[in-house]
Amino acid sequence: MKSKIILTAIVVMGLASMLAAKLSGNQSPKGAVPNSLYDIKMKTLDGKEIDFGQYRGKKLLIVNTASKCGKTPQYAGLEKLHEQYQGKVTVLGFPANNFLWQEPGSNAEIAEFCERNYGVKFQMFEKISVKGSDQHPLYQWLQAKTGHKPDWNFAKYLVNEDGTQVTFFKSSVQPLDNQLVGLILKP
Repeated sequence: MKSKIILTAIVVMGLASMLAAKLSGNQSPKGAVPNSLYDIKMKTLDGKEIDFGQYRGKKLLIVNTASKCGKTPQYAGLEKLHEQYQGKVTVLGFPANNFLWQEPGSNAEIAEFCERNYGVKFQMFEKISVKGSDQHPLYQWLQAKTGHKPDWNFAKYLVNEDGTQVTFFKSSVQPLDNQLVGLILKP
């Protein structure tokens, strides 16, 4: 009888802990926060899986994007940054529908929009959630490193070459902003 009570108490405590984590937004259905950026694997807009281990040794500019936002013209600046500083930084775009449903399209529609309107050649990934209870593990990792979640579409995270330092830039910061470019060019 005593062991049954103890077992029941353990189960109830475990369920209460899981419920508390879910209500506080600390648990994602996609899994736990990765230990390293380089542990992440994601699919591109065309379905190809990318292992983030291939980005080790490179500066990364990670941006949540949207096609129907007032900041959508930043795609042009991101593409220019990609072309101009290709050897210094790798630009990675992550479409998200988290802010006023401004990215409603499918992955194929997003790819077509980016190519047709902005000639995007930097790597774009499948649509994900960048905040909330279904926040993707990549954005959980970025938020854990910086203390910042995206403030809107086109928020930017600059990750250093070994993935240990991440600088957050609000969505209002343009891709070719002097402060951002200065950090990209910094050895």
